Amino acid sequence: MSLVDFEPVNQQSTAEMIADRLRAAIMRGNLAPGAQLGEADLAARFGVSRGPVREAMQRLLSEGLLYAIRNRGIFVIELTIDDVVDIYRARTAIEGGALALILDGRRDVAYTALGPSVTDMCARAESGDAVGVSDADQAFHEALVDSAGSPRLVRAARTLLIETRMCLGALQTTYPDLREQAQEHVELREAIGAGPASRARTLLVEHMDDAVQRLRR
Repeated sequence: MSLVDFEPVNQQSTAEMIADRLRAAIMRGNLAPGAQLGEADLAARFGVSRGPVREAMQRLLSEGLLYAIRNRGIFVIELTIDDVVDIYRARTAIEGGALALILDGRRDVAYTALGPSVTDMCARAESGDAVGVSDADQAFHEALVDSAGSPRLVRAARTLLIETRMCLGALQTTYPDLREQAQEHVELREAIGAGPASRARTLLVEHMDDAVQRLRR
């Protein structure tokens, strides 16, 4: 078969678009942990047949964002404290790997990329916007992994960051002053931009450990 035999395809299929919307809904809590999802209901809401919905749900099942119970249906995952600890351990490994690549010649790239989320987080913290702080927190860590220049690390971090966003609603209530949460990210960005590499590595690990300890309490 020659290349001319292939027909043009859409850049994003209907199933992919539905999967993206379901991920966003789970991440933001619009689909609550433990919520049951039905093919017929979702198909009606999206205005599509059941096929693309079924495919989208299978993608999220494989990513671990949904789980199935035989003869009962498909549900949004519910995170236990053990899940949270595991998520942050995995994130420490992945973001630590990203940081190693950043410290090996990509500091300027990362420092610039982290700027918008830090600025936004500080502004949101000053105004007491907890949800906005969580959104900026998410953006910061996405930018950190992106800055490493490794597509595989980005893919590995994707589901973890969605699961993390599910934790952030609880995490933000552990800070008596949201400016503390913002300041942690300011300091981490500055350490990444300049200064001893050991400080950047230490701050990242401490940041992850602190989140787990706060959520445990």
